[in-house]
Amino acid sequence: MGHREDLLEGAKRCLLEKGYARTTARDIVAASGANLASIGYHYGSKDALMRQAIIASSEEWGAGVAQVPAADEAVPDDAGPLERFAAVWDLFLQRIATEREFIAAQVEVLGLLPRDAALREAIGEVLPEGGEGLVAIFEGVPDTEVDAEAARVVGSFYQALLTGLMVQSLLTPDAMPSGRDLATALRRVTAGEVLGKKE
Repeated sequence: MGHREDLLEGAKRCLLEKGYARTTARDIVAASGANLASIGYHYGSKDALMRQAIIASSEEWGAGVAQVPAADEAVPDDAGPLERFAAVWDLFLQRIATEREFIAAQVEVLGLLPRDAALREAIGEVLPEGGEGLVAIFEGVPDTEVDAEAARVVGSFYQALLTGLMVQSLLTPDAMPSGRDLATALRRVTAGEVLGKKE
């Protein structure tokens, strides 16, 4: 790898080990084996590099959900939409439970967005692509088959659920819902099925 790639890999490691805000340029240099001047040369600034690191980490994490194990292998061929919904969420929930450093970094960045316009803009630029990828995973189709409106509307729905589950996993890791729980909730919301009423 060249210095640019080394720096990005080092920044991604620092993101997991130290978090977004606490990572310094010297931390990245130590993690990457590159030199301090190369950060400015390749990325312009440490902050620009860290923005790229959070985006690259998120893309890799999402791709991992779809591939290991493959979502299509986890879902029976004859599964209905709610069964697929539950099975795919179970894949996400497994990753959330086992990759807490990544989840913590993601949630930290959410808290920085209101005060960091450059970070907000960088993440905003890739958000539609993320929504498209989520729709593709949940519907079991290639990204190329997801139209812009589905990515915007349905992708936003999945992104909202995923973000909420990430936050919840840090607050109450022992009380996380399962994919089946999420499907049950969706069924109740959309079909008016009542699970039980308080007397």
